[in-house]
Amino acid sequence: MASAHPIKVMQIIARMNVGGPAVIVAELMRGLDISKFEQILITGYCDENEADYLDEVATDIKATRIAGLGRSISPQADLKAFIQLINLIKEFKPDVIHTHTAKAGVLGRLASILAGKGATRVHTFHGHLLHGYFSPAKTQLVTAIEKALASATSILIAIGNKVREDLLAAGIGKPSKFKVIFPGLPTPKNFNKSQARAALNLDPSQIYCTFVGRLTQIKRPDRVLDVAAELKNRGSNVHFLVAGEGELFQKCKERALKDSLPITFLGWRNDIDQILAASDIAILTSDNEGIPLTLIQAAFAGLPIVSTNVGSISDIVVDQSTGYLTELNATAIADSLDKLIRDEKLREMMGASGKARALELFTLEKMLEVHSDIYRLR
Repeated sequence: MASAHPIKVMQIIARMNVGGPAVIVAELMRGLDISKFEQILITGYCDENEADYLDEVATDIKATRIAGLGRSISPQADLKAFIQLINLIKEFKPDVIHTHTAKAGVLGRLASILAGKGATRVHTFHGHLLHGYFSPAKTQLVTAIEKALASATSILIAIGNKVREDLLAAGIGKPSKFKVIFPGLPTPKNFNKSQARAALNLDPSQIYCTFVGRLTQIKRPDRVLDVAAELKNRGSNVHFLVAGEGELFQKCKERALKDSLPITFLGWRNDIDQILAASDIAILTSDNEGIPLTLIQAAFAGLPIVSTNVGSISDIVVDQSTGYLTELNATAIADSLDKLIRDEKLREMMGASGKARALELFTLEKMLEVHSDIYRLR
């Protein structure tokens, strides 16, 4: 639909902690044509043990902060945040309200309804909370809330095919409302592997397997340590790099030191592309995922990937072609890693196939184009 003025889009996300949702929202904020879209970003504050993507990486992006919109649940703080959202919607008068993440999805869509401005409601499921987060009773409550809100949402976006299938199976939304939109990333800078290793003070002759992500329970960093211990016992020539922090950061470091595991903890980093360029293999060990951007970055870097077969990771990793999808146990992960550690040509072949797939499916240009089309359909 043609418009005489830029389409006004309000992006709402609970918090911009370092991770996939924050990266996607940031790319939408900076990537959409400013002559066609006027955007505002509404977000909360990160927890103390989280890095804020707006402070660490996307310093060029302005945001309106609302206390209480973050992850923590507090009836009083949530009510204040809800009222602020209603007031901001009335003030900005958006044509489109696009919510991201569970809490912002609930408060943002309810605020949109009560504000009564007739904005098109779009919600992105960057994953879901149906597995591995809550007790059965709480999961049922989350499902019931999402079912109700889906009926009041114009377009539901799932970032992967399995995410969409899981939501539909739970009765959330109708197939006609869903669109699967893969995340898109800028094509990373090309790094020379030797130079990248030298810059990071890494051993030129060592095989490096890299984990990038928050050290939180759902990501199961303990499995990385279990795998490292298993491969150490097998006498494998591999060293693990762990980029990220979180509530399990200190506990993981202490165990790795106690057990003399071949792991280096890098903490929060803003040079992930260089770290991956210096690596040989990427690993992810989660119990649940949406479609992790860290694995897309790894694929762009030409790395074979070993990951637990959860969420929509199968949209990124084609089993036995671009890497291996495994069961949720350390032995299965170690077995797959062992094949790659022992075979340099296999690593190169799978890495090249994964990079070609990433360049076909996960470009920033494609993601921006599809979102632009959705916003125009208001």
